[in-house]
Amino acid sequence: MTSYPIRKADLLWQGILIGVVGGIAEIAVVCSFTALSGGNAATVARGIAYVVGLDGMSAGEGVAVHMGLAAMLGVALLTVLRMMPLWATAGHALPFMLFSLAMVWVINFFVVLPAMGSGFTYLLPNAVTLASKLSFGLTAAIVLSLKDSGSSARSTEDNAIGSGTRIMVGSAGIL
Repeated sequence: MTSYPIRKADLLWQGILIGVVGGIAEIAVVCSFTALSGGNAATVARGIAYVVGLDGMSAGEGVAVHMGLAAMLGVALLTVLRMMPLWATAGHALPFMLFSLAMVWVINFFVVLPAMGSGFTYLLPNAVTLASKLSFGLTAAIVLSLKDSGSSARSTEDNAIGSGTRIMVGSAGIL
């Protein structure tokens, strides 16, 4: 991942993108576990709605809350990543995202949710909830690396166009 200036609007949309993709990855982990264990993913979604003060009767509300929080988390993570020059260089998005999401998991499941008196922490085993958060981090890092490789490809092409030479950068290198 290359370090480059980013406009606020781009930061917002890229953050939302990594949050939504990360949120979907978390849902996939939870759905996979509940399908294999005979559980019910809708119960987890209803639990999310209940924790934030909704009636907890609708799994759809829980998914909407989860995705909204995931989008906000994506924006926050990308903002921090882009503010830290060391982390905003090639290869650092994955460790940053995995570490950050592990810390989010610790704070959520061992501080915030227990302080709220929520039984939500008992709906899934800790290993599954941690795997869910780490899947968010992994997919966020993948999306960032794909986005950054596209940005550097455009940047290389733009620079070449300015000099009168057009080159294309693809996944196989310079073509």
